[in-house]
Amino acid sequence: MPYVNIKITREGATPEQKLQLIQGATRLLQEVLGKNPQTTVVVIDEVDTDNWGIGGESVTARRKRGE
Repeated sequence: MPYVNIKITREGATPEQKLQLIQGATRLLQEVLGKNPQTTVVVIDEVDTDNWGIGGESVTARRKRGE
């Protein structure tokens, strides 16, 4: 049973976009590894930008500077 965990920043991904991610990850595992889509689990975690760090600082701070 494949388990895929997708982590994205919480910035308004729509339910439709999340469904596309779930379907795409499931399809990829089926096509590349021959995994059964009926037993493939995909979880999407949305993380606040204050809780996501790059280069020693939060994404919130980087975005305030325009990065």
